[in-house]
This record gives sequence, structure tokens and C-alpha cells, in this order.
Amino acid sequence: MRKLVCNPMNLEYRYQIKDSMLGNGVFREAADPTMLLFHEMYFLFASMSGGFWYSNDLYDWKFKETPELPIYDYAPDVREVNGEVVFCASRRGENCTLYRSSDPLTVPFSAVSAPFAFWDPDVFQDDDGRVYFYWGCSNKEPIYGIELDTGTLMPVGEKKSLIAEKEAEHGWERKGENNRLAPAVTERDKAIRKAVGSKPFIEGAFMTKHDGKYYLQYAAPGTECNVYSDGVYVGEGPLGPFQYQTHNPFSSVPGGYLQGAGHGSTFCDKAGNWWHVSTMRISVNENFERRIGLFPCDFDADGLLYCNQNFACYPMVLPEGRRTDMDRTSPCMMLLSYGKTATASSSRQGCEPGKGVNENARSWWAAEPDDRAPWYQVDLGKVCRVEAVQVNFADHKLPMPAYNKDEMHKEQAWSSRMIWVQPQRTAYLLEGSENGSRWQILKDTRSANTDYSHDFITLPDPLRLRYIRVSEISVPMEGVAAISGLRVFGSGGGALPAPVKEVRANRTEDGRNILLRWDSAEGADGYNVRYGIAPEKQYSSWQLFGKTELDLSLINKGQSYCITVDSFNENGVSIGKTISVR
Repeated sequence: MRKLVCNPMNLEYRYQIKDSMLGNGVFREAADPTMLLFHEMYFLFASMSGGFWYSNDLYDWKFKETPELPIYDYAPDVREVNGEVVFCASRRGENCTLYRSSDPLTVPFSAVSAPFAFWDPDVFQDDDGRVYFYWGCSNKEPIYGIELDTGTLMPVGEKKSLIAEKEAEHGWERKGENNRLAPAVTERDKAIRKAVGSKPFIEGAFMTKHDGKYYLQYAAPGTECNVYSDGVYVGEGPLGPFQYQTHNPFSSVPGGYLQGAGHGSTFCDKAGNWWHVSTMRISVNENFERRIGLFPCDFDADGLLYCNQNFACYPMVLPEGRRTDMDRTSPCMMLLSYGKTATASSSRQGCEPGKGVNENARSWWAAEPDDRAPWYQVDLGKVCRVEAVQVNFADHKLPMPAYNKDEMHKEQAWSSRMIWVQPQRTAYLLEGSENGSRWQILKDTRSANTDYSHDFITLPDPLRLRYIRVSEISVPMEGVAAISGLRVFGSGGGALPAPVKEVRANRTEDGRNILLRWDSAEGADGYNVRYGIAPEKQYSSWQLFGKTELDLSLINKGQSYCITVDSFNENGVSIGKTISVR
């Protein structure tokens, strides 16, 4: 049976409580991921998780706590150095420690060195055994690099400035939603704007060597933005000099169910396939409310690093052996639930049932607090071939629990937090029906002790279903039942949408934006805008629902682009015509 996954990754994301002068809150967070293949096992470390996940197939994941590590330090990096796993993470204002373990599953990490204060670190060992270190997370300073002593992991020589912001040329580095910074209105927003300014953050360095070249990756403009992306510079040596890759950013997911694809890491699997794992944002309960996304990536014949993020939050098949569908423009199955009729046992004002089928993880259905038997149901409108279901639970205004401030981890004079390393239980019953009266169980977690808040269920065999229902819902932290996406996948069995006939393009913002417009295509649920530096290199994409206009902002000044607007619905994708924009 083939193995399928669907973003965001189906992990037990950890809860935390944050006590800050900017506001208190309870939310889940996992971000800044590093994936490492070590001794035939995949290790995934992410910020504010209290440990790491591990898997032998990128499909089934287990969690291990790491009390010996500084779990409240941000942006954990793990790399293999001299046959061991080296770990480091970052905190402001003091020297940060590097640790190592010969086997993270059985041998606790031990401290090696504490060279200096840094933020967003990355360790890299070259083929000749020499070790290098990269760091930086600032809207004022660049990303730096330096060589480390192979044994002591202490600095050798002087640091070098490697990557600085260039938002005047790189349109995708501009801060803000859709790369436009909105005015600060609330007192909280004004305080944040005053503290961090309006310039983009250049952060999240990660080095990959391929075919003798050095690919230094970085993130911009800010983790709370839908346009949070990863770019790359390419060099002949580990400390440069580096040249900006013509295809940039190489990782971006600005549209679709869950957005953002920045501050990640690039790794090669056991079969030789390349992948990029990165940060996706929700950023509703707290700016740092985030999840993890996994995307296929590769190097093309010209050495360009790129990802395939078409339909980034649709199911994809984990390859058996070498990947053969790297340049696919259609997903392996289509979304059946978008905009369909949803009903529920109850709903709060502003959290109506339709919010669970609008393909937006930042809004959701939420039950009334006195609803003792909450349920949520989607009517697909007709009997469809259903192959998979993703149940995405949301955290709706979780109540602040009683806590002892003395037990909180102090980060700043004005901020502290506590991570619940232990998983919190989410349980539900998932059923399907062809006629709305006779139901069959698709998944039952009522007796399980798990917290898969983005549970993805692949059916053993496709079923003919019209109705999908979630009931018997239990959620953590004394919250109410809330679903940001009951997403049903398969085939609608109908006609493809008409293709987009004509796309009109106008370059704006000193060449850093392209305003695109087209007429609606009959039968389309939405559009996937693919773009790139050549007809055969349309590596980037922006998925839209119910819109026929896009202010394309993730581009570079002075670069020509080829753009194609594909239409899609529950039956498949119709490829559009490619236009050129100079």
C-alpha cells in the first residue's frame, strides 16, 4: 500500500503557555525545523517542542524528550559532525552551547563548547572534514559565517558577513502580508513595530553542498507572514563568495490552506530524493503559532535549487525509490470539500460551520461552550470517490490555566513561558455515509491517547461517500471543539474546469510586483498561478480560491518571468497558456 502524507505534517504538536507584556496565551508551536538522516533514521527537531521526532520512513513519527538540552532556545540545528550528531539552538544575550551525541535515541547529549552568542545557528561539515558555522536573525545585521575547530567546535579566524537584506531588489524580502506592511493600529502592534521596525528579518541559515557547489539558504521577511519564504545564494566555497540564485525564493507557499514555507532545512532521503522541511504559519492565537511542512525539492540541470509546492497542502505520495514526479503540476487526488455545505451541533458567532471548509487554517468552526455532544458534518453535494480525509483541529481561545510564575522559564524581563512536553489528548470519531442515514467508521480515536491536531487518514480502499462527519470530540486544555479544516480528498467524477483563456499582466512597484488578472474559468474552484524564470522553470506557485486577480509580489527586480494560470476543481487541473513578462 502506498504511503501518503499531507501538510501540515501529522505530528503531536506541543502546547505552551506564554506570559508576556504583549499578552498571555496558550497555543501550539513547532517551527524552524531541521531534518537529519542519521544511522538510517530521520530526526526532526523544531523550536519549542521539548524534544524531537524520529522516523525510519518519513511517515510514522515518534517523539522523544530531551531534558538535557535547552528546550526553550529557538531554532534548533542538528548536523552530523565526525560521526556524531551535533545540536545547537539560540537565545539572546549570552553564549549558546553546542552539544553532541553518538546516538540521540540512546545516548543523552553532552555539552562541547559555548563559543559566543548567536541566533538561528547552522553547523556544516564539508567533505574535507572542516567545520563551518552560520548564524543570524536580524533586520539590522547580516547572516554571518565562520570556521570552527573540528574537535573543540570553537571559532577559527574571523567571522564573515555573507547575506544581507536587499528588499529594494528582492521583492519577496519585503515585510508584511503579501509583502505589504499594514499600518500599526492597536497598541500591541505599535509596540511591536517600535521594537522591531519595518525592515525584513534575514534569518534561518542552512548550508547544503551539491555537485561541488555550496547552497547557503536563508529566510525572509518574517515568520508571521504568508510570504515567509526561503531563498538561496550559491558559492564555490563554504564561506563564499556567494551569488544570488536567479530562481528565488526557492521555497514559498503564499496561498492555500496553510501558508508560509520559510526557515527550513534541506535533506536527502535514503533513496537519494531531496526534500525541504520548513515553517508554516497560523499566527492567530499568537504570532509564533506555527506548524511544519514537508516539500519535495531538487537541483535542476543548471544547478538551481527548487521545490515543487504546487497544491502544497494536498496529499502527496512518499516515493518508493527515486522520485519520478518532481515536476508535477497536479496533485495525486483533488479536494472535494471546498465551499460545500457544512452543518454542526452548534456554532459561535464568527465561527460558523462554513469556516471549516473555506481552505483557510486561520479561521474555523467552533462549538458553543455548553455543547456537550459537539459534531461537525460536510455534505459533498453528491456521491464522490473518497480516498483520504484530513481532520484539522483549531485552538479556539483556550482558557489560561492556573500556573506558578516561579516555574515559568524566564526569557526576557517582560516574557516567560512553559512548554507541556507531555502530549495532550485529542479524540474523535470520523464516519462517512453515502445517503446520510447509514454510516461507516473511517477512524475511531476515542480510546487512544494521542494529540494529532492535523490528523491525515488514508482509506485502505476508495469509498463512495457523500457525507463526512466528526463527532465524539474531546479536545485538550478544556477547550471547545473547533475545526479549521475537514478536508476530503478523492475525485468528484465530473468534468475538468475550462482552462484560463487569457492572462493580463502589468508590472508595478518598481518591477517588484506583477499585477495579474484573468476572466473566471467555467467550473473552476480556484487557480494555481505558476511562475518562474523560463517556461521550463516555472518552479514557484500561488494557489487561489474564488479570485481572478493576483498581485504577485514574490519576485525580483530586473528579472523576466514566465507565468501560467491553471484552473482546478474537485475533478482535476486544466493547464493554462504561458505568458512572458519582461
